[in-house]
Amino acid sequence: MTDWYDLDAFWEATAPMMFDEKRWAATAAEVDQVLTLLGLEPGTAILDLCCGPGRHSLELARRGYQVTGVDRTAAHLEKARAQAEVEGLNVEFVQEDMRRFCRPEAFGGAINLFTSFGYFEDPADDGQVIANLRRSLKPGGTLVMDIVGKEVLARNFRERFWEEKEGVLLLQEPKISRFWSWIDGRWIVIQGNARREFTVSHRLYSGAELYALLKEYDFRDVEIYGDLSGSPYDHTARRLVAVART
Repeated sequence: MTDWYDLDAFWEATAPMMFDEKRWAATAAEVDQVLTLLGLEPGTAILDLCCGPGRHSLELARRGYQVTGVDRTAAHLEKARAQAEVEGLNVEFVQEDMRRFCRPEAFGGAINLFTSFGYFEDPADDGQVIANLRRSLKPGGTLVMDIVGKEVLARNFRERFWEEKEGVLLLQEPKISRFWSWIDGRWIVIQGNARREFTVSHRLYSGAELYALLKEYDFRDVEIYGDLSGSPYDHTARRLVAVART
C-alpha cells in the first residue's frame, strides 16, 4: 500500500486548501520573518525543502537569493516552474524525496516549513532528513524548521472539524495514538460530485524532542520559538519553530 505522502492524488486534491489565495497573499510577510531568523544577505544560496508550488522559493528569488526548491510532487513543481518563467526568476526546482536529497555544503540557509516533516513510520527516516539538511549546509549555515508542535496541538485539539476553500470542502477527524507520539487523521475531500478519502499520519514532536533531534545531528545553537516571528515557545505558542546553526 502506498503511503499517503507518496500519493499524487492526495497533493492534487488538497492543493486548493493548502495553497488558497489567502495563503499565497501571506507569503511575503512569512518570508520577511524567515529572513530575520536566517540572517542571510541577498545572493546567498537557500534550500527550500518540501517547497510545494514554490510560494517561498519564488519570493526568496524575487529578493535576490539563489534558491533551490525540492519537492516530491510533479504537479506542484510544474506550477512553480511556470510562475518562475512568467516572472523571469532563476529558481532551480528539483523533484526528489526529502530522504534522498543532499548537496554537501551547498547552501548558506535551508527552510522546511508548514509541517513538512515527520511523515515516516521509521524514525530513522526523520533522522536521515535532518542529516541531509545538516550536510547540505555550509559551515555557519542556518536551518529554519516550522511544524505543528505537540504542545500546541494538545491545547487546540478538536476531534473533528471542516473547512471550505476555493470550492473544496475538507473534513478532518484526527486521532492521537502511540502515547502522543503520532497522529492519524481521516481526511475527506469533496469537490463538486467528487469525494476522496485519505488517511494522513505523521509523527508529533514536542519542543524538547525537536531540539534534541537537531542536536543529535550536530546542529549547534538550536533555538525554539512559538512562531516565525520569534515569540517564545510557551503556552501562547501557535507553531513550533526551530532555528539551528551548523
